[in-house]
Amino acid sequence: MLFDPNIEPSCSYCRYGSHMGNDEFVCSKRGIMSGVGSCGSFCYEPTKRQPEARQILRDSGFTEEDFSISGES
Repeated sequence: MLFDPNIEPSCSYCRYGSHMGNDEFVCSKRGIMSGVGSCGSFCYEPTKRQPEARQILRDSGFTEEDFSISGES
């Protein structure tokens, strides 16, 4: 969830971090940091959070009859 109150801290969506490439971030509090960790100054910034990609529905061999409603059993 984008606004989950129990979010796992990460420099990638911290108010003080700016992405500089190769999974590294420049932190205004700590300097250059890895994107997988965080420090005690972590402050969640929801606008930096990237939502998970949508899953693509793959063709599972369904037919049009599988999705129709008929009154007969």
